Amino acid sequence: MAKKVLTLIKLQIPGGQANPAPPVGPALGQHGVNIMEFCKAFNAQTAQENGRITPVEITVYEDRSFDFITKTPPAAVLIKEAAGIEKGSGEPHMNKVGTISMAQVRQIAERKMPDLNANDIDAASRIIAGTARSMGVDVEGS
Repeated sequence: MAKKVLTLIKLQIPGGQANPAPPVGPALGQHGVNIMEFCKAFNAQTAQENGRITPVEITVYEDRSFDFITKTPPAAVLIKEAAGIEKGSGEPHMNKVGTISMAQVRQIAERKMPDLNANDIDAASRIIAGTARSMGVDVEGS
């Protein structure tokens, strides 16, 4: 018999670095989930990410057990890495903070494809290019 779902929690945690401190502890503690059990399982699964922000969806069941699904890092994080910048522009249409090539956009789109609402790699590339423009990063060759 299927377990009854109590809630769905969405968090963004650095890969391999989950600990009981906020935001993980309070989010899971209020639903009665074993926080250390989640932290150990998450850190084991995302050890190769090495500190890169990783979105996770945690499904909590009524018997206080849980399952979690890790997603690909946010597009903004991948764009910042590709452009070699610390953060996006505060005024993206006035101040440009970096440049990435269309090949880099395509590479990011291929990595993000499972989590994007796109039918093919060209549509995914346009989504990533739009995110880059809204961060103040120019896309060469678009």
